[in-house]
Amino acid sequence: MMSILSIDPIGSAAAPAGAAAAQKRTPAQPGFGQWLAQSLSEVDRLQQVSDQAAQKLISGENKDIHGTMIAMQKAGVALDLVMEIRNKIISAYEEVKRMQF
Repeated sequence: MMSILSIDPIGSAAAPAGAAAAQKRTPAQPGFGQWLAQSLSEVDRLQQVSDQAAQKLISGENKDIHGTMIAMQKAGVALDLVMEIRNKIISAYEEVKRMQF
């Protein structure tokens, strides 16, 4: 999960504008790459849980069709979300690529 940083009051003796942006990232603040890697790992885990539940249902080891369907839907929704994020990233990249400097 990403943490939300607090905003200092207007009247406080804060650093000049732009100084906050120049601060370096601390280990407690993961970057986009770390967040993306964790998200992909979670999607992979959901896919594995879904596959295992389906295999157990098919083999007769588990009779819980509702739990299996829920696991499969969770994995499907997570994969759909990852695909939409990928599409947005590609779209943003293509838009930046078209910009003239």
